Amino acid sequence: MCYKRIRFHFLSISVLIFSLTLAGCSKDEILDQYNSIVQIAGNAALTSDFSLKGNRTYGEDCYTGTYTADYKDFSKIEYLFGGTSIKRENGKDISVSCDLEITEGTAQVFWVSGSDDPIILLEATGSYSETITLPEGGNYIGVIGNNFTGHLEMNIE
Repeated sequence: MCYKRIRFHFLSISVLIFSLTLAGCSKDEILDQYNSIVQIAGNAALTSDFSLKGNRTYGEDCYTGTYTADYKDFSKIEYLFGGTSIKRENGKDISVSCDLEITEGTAQVFWVSGSDDPIILLEATGSYSETITLPEGGNYIGVIGNNFTGHLEMNIE
């Protein structure tokens, strides 16, 4: 089933690129359109606002914004910010700052890029602040909890 879905998406993208080529679009215009399609698909991986435990407000795009949440016995993963942009309009650097308070259980704020293992940014009560350079492709920042009760505040610019 997954193979059919991938094949369908590949076919759809191929038809779009072929159509744009026939319409006289330049290589840059075709790449911009392809990047837009990839970004829309990548946004679908983010946890929906309805499913979030807290409140998220996006900034300039889905890679930036603020998030504040109070968790009680939380044992899930939330993908808060990110996407799959090949060429992000606002550049590759983002400034991440967050405060995590764990009163029970465990929690990790993470960054995952492509098929690489997630990088743990914070996993104890405390603060994190760093500028991250995003490689091309999928990049997501989120939180994972295991019976986590506590508070998270995040700001990404």
